[in-house]
Amino acid sequence: MELAQSELYTEDDYYKLPEGIRAELIGGQIYYQGAPSRIHQAILGELYTEINNYIRKKGSACRVYPAPFAVKLCNDGNIVEPDISVICDHSKLTDRGCSGAPDWIIEIVSPGTASHDYVRKLKLYLDAGVREYWIVDPQSKKIFVYSLEQTDFRVETFTFHDSIKVNIYEDLSVNMSELDI
Repeated sequence: MELAQSELYTEDDYYKLPEGIRAELIGGQIYYQGAPSRIHQAILGELYTEINNYIRKKGSACRVYPAPFAVKLCNDGNIVEPDISVICDHSKLTDRGCSGAPDWIIEIVSPGTASHDYVRKLKLYLDAGVREYWIVDPQSKKIFVYSLEQTDFRVETFTFHDSIKVNIYEDLSVNMSELDI
């Protein structure tokens, strides 16, 4: 007896979702996202501000986008909405968001999305060629920094008391203890 197969969704299905619905399309499945917590938004706001201020001060060609911002990683049909995306190649920017791997992605873990961020998205980002991926975990107060080296990520672990060197830039560090979170 065959098992019932779940419906596989497409990029068209994703873009037909009603405005204001936060979701991701991964492996043909739509994953709906609830409203983020206050601490999640505080961390997002502080990190976005630090990164955006750096980019403006340096006159960098890179752009930083907070969620909701659609990122179509490759032509495999996966569309994610990272909490923060930094894109340095303007040819990847479209009216719908980003088409291709951002240079740097930050995900802030919510209790219901931990395995999604630590496992599913880590593999997607590695396969897509994201150069740097941060997982910020408010519950454990840890930051996991994955840097792409050849075809593997190198990982370092930090706390909310550490200053973290951003690997895609020569002179940017984020001092987590100075953020208002």
